[in-house]
Order: sequence, then structure tokens, then C-alpha cells
Amino acid sequence: MIKVANAPCSWGVLEFDLEGTAAGYIQVLDEISETGYIGTELGDWGFMPTDPKQLREEIHSRGLTLLGAFVPVALKDPHAHALGVEVAVRTARLMAKAEGDTAFIVLADDNGKIPARTQNAGRIQPEHGLNEVEWKIFAEGAEQVAAAVKRESGLRTVFHHHCAGYVERPIEVDVLMKSTDPSLLGLCFDTGHYRFAGGDPISCLRTYKDRIWHVHFKDCQPEIAARSRAEGWDYFTSVRNGIFCELGKGEVDFPQIKAELEKMGYDGWIVVEQDVLPGMGKPKESAKRNRDYLASIGLASNAVAA
Repeated sequence: MIKVANAPCSWGVLEFDLEGTAAGYIQVLDEISETGYIGTELGDWGFMPTDPKQLREEIHSRGLTLLGAFVPVALKDPHAHALGVEVAVRTARLMAKAEGDTAFIVLADDNGKIPARTQNAGRIQPEHGLNEVEWKIFAEGAEQVAAAVKRESGLRTVFHHHCAGYVERPIEVDVLMKSTDPSLLGLCFDTGHYRFAGGDPISCLRTYKDRIWHVHFKDCQPEIAARSRAEGWDYFTSVRNGIFCELGKGEVDFPQIKAELEKMGYDGWIVVEQDVLPGMGKPKESAKRNRDYLASIGLASNAVAA
């Protein structure tokens, strides 16, 4: 059975240094549970308790499951790999102690820190990408993180393709997947990022059905995407203007994606992510509408097994 979760980023808890104050973890966990979700991701290190016993109590007392943690690493830079491994392993050990080895490290590039990629998100050109040597370094770094996480915690690692990072366009997802060990590194498939990058989500599902271990449901608003490209917005301006809208209000075909996931036998988690920056709206209300939309396409309420 496909299970449905939400994530702290839907409450403005993002890895970027942005203006405004996001909600605290107690409010976020309460509202995730109250709006009908049964799982969550960790958020930035320190957002939720870093004591495993306390973290487990906070998560499980609300009937939730801890699914994963987003770990950004500047994988193009070989000098960043060691610190990336350290952070990922520390995070994985916390989740393993709190939840077990079913959670994931959601590895990503250090998105939003690369000027050309951030300025041109949604319209990346080949000249903004990595060369052959840089791709080798990038892939080796991703594998180092995944191997260390597996060895030290038992958790698996998935890579999150993401706008404003070096793995955004479909061809970049392809290169990374072909450059890494399929038994070691899976794919965290994000519908909204893939669409904003110009990709067809259904095509990606069919191509990488054996590598997709974790799924993020995010929508992409086509009129906002068109304005972003026409007016040359950077990634953060696109997000502030609602590029990642509520589910069902953009151009991602979620009923077809659901059908494709079921066809391929996917029985993992779907994590709703609607990046709501502080001050943009009322996250709880959006979370409820997103949950109602998913129920309307057959992803009904469910409960964590005892």
C-alpha cells in the first residue's frame, strides 16, 4: 500500500537561509498529523530533537513514521565529500535509533549556492552543467555518502534531483543514474522539480522504476513557470511566486502518476512537499487541501500498522 506523508518544508522549514521565521517542530508535527498524514521527514539538523529517544516519542506519539532526512552536499567539490559523509552518517544514526533502518538519507547537491544554476533554474542550458571530470567527482561523492550511510547505520540513500543544483534537467538525472551503483544509490523522484526542469514525470517513472525508492509529490504551476522563464527569475523568486503550487492546481498529472506507481508495484511512501516560505500562506490549510486532493484520486486515509 502506498502511504502518504508530508514534510517540514511545507511549513517553511527549508535548508536555505531565507527571511522570515518558520513554524516550530511541535506545531509542524501536530499539523501534519491533524491534516491526515501518517509520516514526516526530519527537516534540517536541530529542527527536531537530536536525542533519539525524544525524537522517537515526538514522532510516534502523533501516530507518525520518520521517513527520511534531506542532506545537501556540494558534491562537485571533492573537499566537501568528507564533511558530507560525516553529516549524513550522523543524521542516519539518529534516524536509525529513532525509527529503524527503513528511513532514507535524501542526498542532494548544495542547491541554491551555485549562482548560474540558481539564476537559471527552470531554464538551464548545457553550458551551466558539469564537465566529464566534474561528473566523475560528483558521482564518486554521492557513492561515498551512500556507502558510509549503509555501513554505519543500515539506511539506504536516495538522490534528490533539484532545481538550482547540478542535477536538475532530465539529462542530468540520466547521467547521475548511469554513473552510480544502482544497488547503492536510489532516486528520490520529485514530480514538481522534474516538471519545472522540463521533464515528463511519467517518462522518468518508467525509465527508473527500479531506482525510485522514495517519491515526493510536488506540483508545478505552468503560468508561473512561463513567467519565470520570460522574466528571468531566479529560483527563489520562482518559489516566492508559487511555482510549487497546491496539488492539482498545476500541470503534474497525479492520477496518471499514481496509476504508474501502482503498475510498477511501488509500495513505499509519497511525501507531499509544497514549499511554503514564511509569510506565503497558511501551511496547515494547504496541507489539508493537498490531503483532500490525494484522497479524491484514490490515495485515501491510512494508518500506521501497529
